[in-house]
Amino acid sequence: MAKKGGAEKVRMESTGTMKDGRPTGFRYYKKRTRNLTEKMSFRKYDPRAWNPETGKCGMHVDFVEKKMPPSKKN
Repeated sequence: MAKKGGAEKVRMESTGTMKDGRPTGFRYYKKRTRNLTEKMSFRKYDPRAWNPETGKCGMHVDFVEKKMPPSKKN
């Protein structure tokens, strides 16, 4: 029988910024195997990131792994 809990959920936070320089706060959630030691990093689309070349919102930026917030248990 297979082992339980081989993957864990991680939060991927955007490195993009809005027009006024604040971070966008946009995030993706992914699953990764527990035996990875280095943090994941992906280049994905952020619809809130300001693109200075086009003067519009929406561009591809790097997403880096951040710590998951604690779960809310009642």
